[in-house]
Amino acid sequence: MGGLAGKHVALTASRKTEEMEALLHKQGATSAVRSLQGTVIQDQETVTEAITSGLATQPDWFIFTTGIGVQTLLAFAEEAGVKEAFLKQVRSARIAVRGYKAKNALLKENIAMDIVSEDGTTAQLVEQLKEIDWNGQKVIVQQYGLPSPTLEQFLTEGKAVVSTWLPYIHYAPKGETIDLFLEELLEKKEYDAVCFTTALQVKALFARASETGRHEQLLHMFAGPTVACAVGKVTAEALSEEGVRRVVYPKKERMGAMIVELGKFLEA
Repeated sequence: MGGLAGKHVALTASRKTEEMEALLHKQGATSAVRSLQGTVIQDQETVTEAITSGLATQPDWFIFTTGIGVQTLLAFAEEAGVKEAFLKQVRSARIAVRGYKAKNALLKENIAMDIVSEDGTTAQLVEQLKEIDWNGQKVIVQQYGLPSPTLEQFLTEGKAVVSTWLPYIHYAPKGETIDLFLEELLEKKEYDAVCFTTALQVKALFARASETGRHEQLLHMFAGPTVACAVGKVTAEALSEEGVRRVVYPKKERMGAMIVELGKFLEA
């Protein structure tokens, strides 16, 4: 039946879990949904204030990291009656973009881009940003849910003046919820693999593991009996940033492809 036969897999997603479970069961695996996605809530008031008050000064750079983030910023600006002024400000700055969704959102507004990380990873974006002298540059970074320590540390070390805009704020699941999953994973050793579909899920798990003194134990688990599996490059990058060295993920970011790739890995 293949590499998944008899394996028990945890799914940390909150969307399309029934489809993923059906794929796993078809290949002889059992599964449990242990959602770590948490809640993502719009922060319209804070970001609208940042947009309107920021119109008085011209930033040197905007760095956009998600398509939904770009769309939300434009919607907030439109509601505040400053969309055209905001677009003028964006067009007057240099632009760096992570991923095709953010790129497409900007293209719809006829905004030219200076740097584009096509694979959607922060690592590739930072590599391209190394060519720029950031000393004294005023930079606005749009993130989704949580700041990016890797990107912001790079800019700060380059002596840029950084402002982070979070049109959405991520609230992780309750600590007790994650603790139950960590107990199943680390003490009871119930899972042969854990499938992650967003970076937020990864960060929620590892943040709680760090808070409760189990970060190293979690890394050890993912280096040995339990396989960390990601839906694509961006989620895999989040696992790598936490110190996970073995991450299974498909070339094309699809949930079905993730399950297939996991099966191939376990069969090898």
